[in-house]
Amino acid sequence: MEANMIKQFIADAFTDKVFHGNPAAICLPERWPDEKLMQDIASENRLSETAFVVKENNGWKLRWFTPGGEIDLCGHATLATAFVLMNFVEPDLSEIEFSILSGKLSVKKKNELYEMDFPPYELKRVEVTEAMENAIGFKPLEAWIGRDLVCILEREDQVINAQPDLEKVKALDGLLLHITSKGKEKYDCVSRTFAPKLAVDEDPVCGSGHCHLVPLKRSERKRFRPTRLPLAEASFTVNCPEAGSNSQGKLLFTLVASFALRFSSKTSAEKVSSAEAV
Repeated sequence: MEANMIKQFIADAFTDKVFHGNPAAICLPERWPDEKLMQDIASENRLSETAFVVKENNGWKLRWFTPGGEIDLCGHATLATAFVLMNFVEPDLSEIEFSILSGKLSVKKKNELYEMDFPPYELKRVEVTEAMENAIGFKPLEAWIGRDLVCILEREDQVINAQPDLEKVKALDGLLLHITSKGKEKYDCVSRTFAPKLAVDEDPVCGSGHCHLVPLKRSERKRFRPTRLPLAEASFTVNCPEAGSNSQGKLLFTLVASFALRFSSKTSAEKVSSAEAV
């Protein structure tokens, strides 16, 4: 009997070169696999995010899994999913809306770029602790908490050279850790993201991380200029709308990305299940 095959793509976000930017796996099952299988596939991929997207009621429902569990929001894997669908599944589309656990996300294609409005997290300033300094290797100037922990460092070189103790990072509040500082020259800020709680040491470029960074920068500028991750040599543009809200009064910002497709393949659900039983 033919195995139950799931088509999978891998696309590099925020770049036009293969093996640059931030890779995401995009799986297109005909119907939803069980959660354990989705988690097993994500764990085997060992990418920061594996997206699963299924056509439902003339729309698309989207979920994201890290090697360590399901996550509520992911920017680069959402954009990557839109890239795959608009180029290989429904090439006539120029806009797509995803149904996610917390609501809706829409992506628009403009020439070779893909744009998505993203809702920032509400942040609360918290006390800088010795545990933060010990985990990061530098004492933060400020610390903020939303879903994730954001630590603002004094200088760009501290962000670039930091070698966090990932076991100590696991003990900090927040799901992910973002370290950031003001940038030099044309960059407003630089940032890096660490997610050892989700079995991801460092995320090359974190879209949902900027749901935390944008509110902090927005008080300084109405336009949030390129942010880069020096170690990944990746850059992308984040725009914060001047009005700061949509028609429902919800603050949004825009992620803009280009892509390079690595390859597509098929994963055998039966093979995964059989291997697990050995």
